[in-house]
This record gives sequence, structure tokens and C-alpha cells, in this order.
Amino acid sequence: MSQQLFPAGRLVAAVSVVAVLAGCTTFSKDGGFNSVSNVATERLGKDAVWVKTDKDRDAVAQRTKELLAKPLGMDDAVQVALLNNAGLQTSYGELGIAEADLVQAGRLPNPGFTFSRTSSNSSDVIVYNRSLSLSLLSVLTMPMTTRIQSRKFEETKLLAADAMLRVAADARRAYVNAVAAQQAAAYAGQVKDSSEAAVQLAQRMQQAGNFSKLDYAREQAFYAEATAQFARNRQQAVSAREKLTRSMGLWGSGTLYRLPDTLPDLPKSRPELTDLEGFAMQNRLDIQAGKMQTQSVASSLGLSKATRFINVLDVGYLNNFENDQGHERGYSITVEIPLFDWGSSKVARAETTYMQSVNRLAQTAVNARSEVRESYSAYVTDYDIAKHYRDEVLPLRKTISDEMTLRYNGMLASVFELLSDSRDQVGSVNSYIDALKEYWIAETDLQQAVGGRLPTVATAQAQPNPDIATRLASPTNSEGK
Repeated sequence: MSQQLFPAGRLVAAVSVVAVLAGCTTFSKDGGFNSVSNVATERLGKDAVWVKTDKDRDAVAQRTKELLAKPLGMDDAVQVALLNNAGLQTSYGELGIAEADLVQAGRLPNPGFTFSRTSSNSSDVIVYNRSLSLSLLSVLTMPMTTRIQSRKFEETKLLAADAMLRVAADARRAYVNAVAAQQAAAYAGQVKDSSEAAVQLAQRMQQAGNFSKLDYAREQAFYAEATAQFARNRQQAVSAREKLTRSMGLWGSGTLYRLPDTLPDLPKSRPELTDLEGFAMQNRLDIQAGKMQTQSVASSLGLSKATRFINVLDVGYLNNFENDQGHERGYSITVEIPLFDWGSSKVARAETTYMQSVNRLAQTAVNARSEVRESYSAYVTDYDIAKHYRDEVLPLRKTISDEMTLRYNGMLASVFELLSDSRDQVGSVNSYIDALKEYWIAETDLQQAVGGRLPTVATAQAQPNPDIATRLASPTNSEGK
């Protein structure tokens, strides 16, 4: 903003100071992404990558190829999602926009230059008018505007990191559902094959006159239902796998990844967690972002009150020339006169926006506390249910199966009694698979509810391995071979 309100020396000095201060706001090397990357490392133990160049893209492709070269684990699925999810890359793009706004807020507005040439028909006088002007109001409010944009940039960092945690949680849930659906489909296929063998045996026995029409119809009905259930489970497995594929951002040959046969077994113990609500209030990034937004709006309210009467304040340097009079130098000041608009609507809007932000933050905190209580209850209940099936129901079913096999081998039970007992196991095995799936999802929900990690070190996950449900589902066990 050029001006002649002060002596030239003072004017140059003042403009120089403001220019130096404005030059302090520059683009950072990381674009604010280090905050997101640190959250991924500290709360997930994973790497977050903002893909900007072909080199970044090639590195991501190579890392993804390495992760998909072996059966995909739960942590591997999360890492693949953090590397390839395009929606997450979109969230990272908000960092660049917010930083650009911050840098723009810290730069002096461009001056305006006006030139005119006029002449009179009655004389040979030619007038040249030249003026250089700058918005003084923009310069005066620049420090406060920069602070507001700085808070918004910090808020954007928190929101980007929170989006990253949500993608990780979604990938984890999708993985659990995909493996559980695949496991259920495999077991349904075993049940179908076993019932098909039973129908064929029953048909031969009926033809020999050793099996009633009613018993044969029962075997046929069970086989028909098992066939339909297998088709249903197979489609559910396809659907769950595709959801996992979308979550990980894979396409083409990347969709050929392999999943383990079973979900990880339950941890040996469930850690006792206390004061989760307080931990969530300190740890959740959406709450931190809400606080940052409220502070930004409060600063904006102060700016609105400070400038309510003045919307335009321009100062200009004039240098006019007439061919018969010579140069005329001076300055001009342009001020908007508040005759009709006293700025009350602008202040009222700012105050309402501030109260919206306060209430939004309060509701976010209320929802967060409720989510923690709900997810912790599900976490405890689902662990106990899955543990009950693992330690009580399935061992009893296996004991019954073993005793029935002994009776069959001693010719004290028929093959159809053995198959009938095998059918009774179906519900228990499926219930255990569902209980195990619900536990891992409940743990993921609890982690997300408290901010991406539990306050204590959780028991290490067991690696996927054939558990008691798998052994019960074995066709060898069912047929007593």
C-alpha cells in the first residue's frame, strides 16, 4: 500500500517491515503431512504416504506388491489401505489447499496502478494522471488473518489424520468380514459335500429296501438346504472380499491377493481398561479439530468486530502531470462511509457461526463419550461370548462327536446317526465364527472410539491357525474316518 501520509523514509521503512513479516509465511517442505505420518506411526504402527510424484507412486506399488505376495494379514490389509486408498489421498490434498490459504494470508495484497490521459478541445493542455494504491485495511488485518489461517491449517492436519484413522478402521473391519465370510463359505461347502454323500448312501439303501421314504426325504431336504446355504455363503464371501478390495484401493492384478483360511484366535486374556471416556476426550482427533475450529471462529469474530465499520480503506500515491503546469504529487485516501450498513449483520453472522461451532463441539464430545461406552460394552460382551464358544460349547461338541465316532466304529451307531450328529455341529461352528468376527470388529470399533489406539498395550494377536472350529468342521471328523 503505497502512501504519502508519512515522509518517504518512514513509508519505505514501514513497507519493508511488513514485507519482511509477510515473507515469513512460506510453503513448508512436508506440506503439513508429517503430522499425519506421525499419527500413523504412533497409533497404528503403520506408514502413511502422500503420493505426489511418479517416484512416490512407484514406491507404493512396490511396497504393495511385497505385502500381497503372501497371505494377507490384518495389519497388512491396513497398511495396503493406507498406501492405496484414493479417497485418503483426496483428504491429504486438503492439506495443500489449507497451506496455500495460509501462505496467501501472509502475503501483501498487490498494489493497483491507474493511468489516464486527458486533453481539452479549447486548449493544448494535456493531463496525465498516475496513481499507485494499496488496501491499507488488508495490511492492518493481515497478522490476525494469518493467525486464523494458521489455526485452520492445524485443524486440517487433525482432520486429515482422523480420516487416515477411519480408513484404517474400515480396512480392518472389511478384512475381518472378508476372512469370516470366506471361512463360513468353506465350512458350508464341507457341510454340502457331507450331506450329498449322505443322500447318495440313503438312495442306495432305499433301493435295497433298507431305508424308509420318510428318512430318505429328510436327507434330501437337508442336502437341498445345505446347497442353498453354500451358494448364499459363497456370494457373501465374494461381496465381503470386494468391500475389502475397495477399502484397500486395489484393482487389476492386485485383486488376486490371498486371505488366510481362518480369523486370528482370541487373545488369551482381555485387558481391563479404565477411564476410557477421559482418554478419548484427550486422544480423539475430531475433538481436537473441533476445538481448533472453535478457536478459529472466535478469532474471526474478533476480526469482524474490529472491522465492522470499515470495509474499504485504500491509500494511494498520486503523480499527475500537465504539459503546461508540470508535475503534481500527493496522496489519496478512500474510505467507505457507513451510512446504510453499520456492520451489525456481519457481527451477528460471526457470533452465530461461533455458537454453531461451540454447540457442534459439545455434541461431538457427547457422541464420543456415548460411542466409547457402547463400543466398550460390545468389546467385553463379544470377547466373553467368543471365549464361551471356544472353551465350552465347541469342546462339548467335539466330545459328543468323538463318542459318536467310537460308537459307529463299534457298530453301536449307524452312519446316519453319525451324520445327524455332524449336522448338529453346524450351528455351533457357525456361531463361533460369528462370535469371533464380532469380537475383532468390536475391538476395532473401540480403538476408533478412543482415537485409534487403546490406552494400554493390548495382548498380541495370535496368528491365523486352524482352531477347534476348523477341526470340528473337518470332513474326516464328521464321517468318522
